Amino acid sequence: MKHVVQKVLDEKWTEMLKSDVEGNYGVRRVGYESKGHFVTVQEMIPELIVPDLTNFKLKPYVSYKAPDVVQSEFTAQDLFNVVYSKKFAEDFKQGKLDQDGNPLEPSSEESLTPQEAFVQARKTGSDLFAESKVKKDST
Repeated sequence: MKHVVQKVLDEKWTEMLKSDVEGNYGVRRVGYESKGHFVTVQEMIPELIVPDLTNFKLKPYVSYKAPDVVQSEFTAQDLFNVVYSKKFAEDFKQGKLDQDGNPLEPSSEESLTPQEAFVQARKTGSDLFAESKVKKDST
């Protein structure tokens, strides 16, 4: 009896979803059909996991009084200008570049391997730390 009721409900929901959503996009089945009836699999039913914020001290919203922050896209050219351009210009003026344009005395960033640079770039806050280091170097 339970499977019959479940099948009827699933058919009604399927019909309602077909009428609401064109092409049935974004809806995953929560089971499979076997021998003419629908079998629901509990593990396939989506579950929302929400953290418990009972003693959380921060407020879960941003105040309307907070100023709007508008920031342009950070491009590869911007990254080059921040990290390499000053040292590259100094090396060029002082003749510290080889025939291929590589520095004879590379900085710590210039001596990184591609794999090391990739790992360092993926670290949380790597853009913030690089910016503070550049500010310290320029002062």
